[in-house]
Order: sequence, then structure tokens, then C-alpha cells
Amino acid sequence: MTASETVLATLQSGVLRLTLNRPDKLNSFNEEMHLALRAQIARAHDDAAVRAVLLTGAGRGFCAGQDLGDRDPRRGGPAPDLGQTLETFYNPTLRLLRSLEKPVVCAVNGVAAGAGANIALACDIVLAAKSAKFIQSFARIGLIPDAGGSWSLARILGEPRAKALALTAEPLPAEKAADWGLIWKAVEDADLPAEAQALAASLAAGPTLGLGLTKRLIQAAAVNSLDEQLDMERDLQRIAGHSADYAEGVTAFLEKRKAEFTGK
Repeated sequence: MTASETVLATLQSGVLRLTLNRPDKLNSFNEEMHLALRAQIARAHDDAAVRAVLLTGAGRGFCAGQDLGDRDPRRGGPAPDLGQTLETFYNPTLRLLRSLEKPVVCAVNGVAAGAGANIALACDIVLAAKSAKFIQSFARIGLIPDAGGSWSLARILGEPRAKALALTAEPLPAEKAADWGLIWKAVEDADLPAEAQALAASLAAGPTLGLGLTKRLIQAAAVNSLDEQLDMERDLQRIAGHSADYAEGVTAFLEKRKAEFTGK
């Protein structure tokens, strides 16, 4: 399977749809898929035609994390340097994903385990099929949560639930994940593709410059003081207020018509 086949990419109406495509391996990551996904997220940064991203998985699962078949200890040899794996593959991709000032929707169509769960949680809006489960499976093999999981779980859920999920590796059903605020919402399995596509298309047609600034602002709130956040709101609102999207939005409101945003 070539790198281009491990992540399917289509661009339509401003939505870059990325499908993790190793369904026979529950879309677990190998080196090819790591590099293919990173290349597509970098494309989203650089290509003005990309106004939103939709990430999902092929087949019956979203992503089972790292492909452990590549790390079989029965083959002998030195122990793998998993820190190097994170530094080389996962961490650059997570940083690109979080710093992308365009909306990223994730449609979790089945199991999201290990790094697969945590990559989903790094997206801006997560929808999941009601049959989907989120599993911090690291504890089952003697590892620690990675791909940003220890960061996102603690910030979204708080320490007690984050520790319990990480230490027990207990599957978290999608509906409970939504009730806890870990994801945006759980939807009927059959409705997930259409609902996720519609959401991504709506965001892509919106004032994406302002949406990107909003994303930056909310992500900064976790570490900013109130004074720092107020200053940041002032500075980013100044940028938004100078945009063509703001002028179009106000004009369309006054003229009682649908706005046509350009992301500028």
C-alpha cells in the first residue's frame, strides 16, 4: 500500500476530506500513514482552497493507534525507542493539527484506541457514531498515553476521569463521551457521514479567518490569565474587524441576505 493510499484525500467545496485507509488493520498507523497524514495537514496549512478539514476512517473503525505488528518483541533485537517514534511521527503531526487556523472536524466511525483516540481529541469538533468507543489502551501494554492524550484528557475531563480512563483502559462509549463533554456529540451510525460532511461544509462556507482566530483564542485560554486573555481578545478582534469577512457579514445582515465569505 503506497503512502497516497494510506490516507485518501478529496477536496470539495473547501472541505479537505481525509480518510485513514488501512481498514484491514483498523487504520492503525505505520510509517507510510504517518507521513501521508502529516503531508495532508501541511497541505491544509498552505492551500487557500482548503477552508476546513474532515478526518475519518475507512471500514469498521476510526483508528486503533500504532500498528504493533511492526514492534513484535518476539523477533528479538534491541527494544524500540518509542520516544523517537513520538518525536519523529506523532508530535509533528499533532502540532500541525493544533496550529491549523482552519476548522477540523473528526468523524469517529468506530473504535478509536490509543493514539487514534488522542488524534481525534486534537481535532476541533468531534462527532462519533453511537457504536464508537474511545479507549486509552496504553495501560494494557505497559505504556503511557501519548499523541497529546495526557494533555487533552486532563484539560477536558479533569484529573479524576483522566486518570481512571488512562489507568484502567476501560472503553468509553460515544454517548458517555458526549455526556462527559469529551466530544461534541454522538449520532446514529447511519447518520454520521452525512452529518459530519454537512458540518464541515458549513464551516468551510463560513468566515474562516475569524473561525481560525477563535480556535487560536480558545486554545490559549488554558494557559492565559484573564488579563492575558482579554488582551488577546482585543488584538484578535482588531484583526477580525479589519477583515473582508466582517464587512461582508455586516453588509449581508443589513441587506437581509446570506453572506458570502472568502476567508479574508
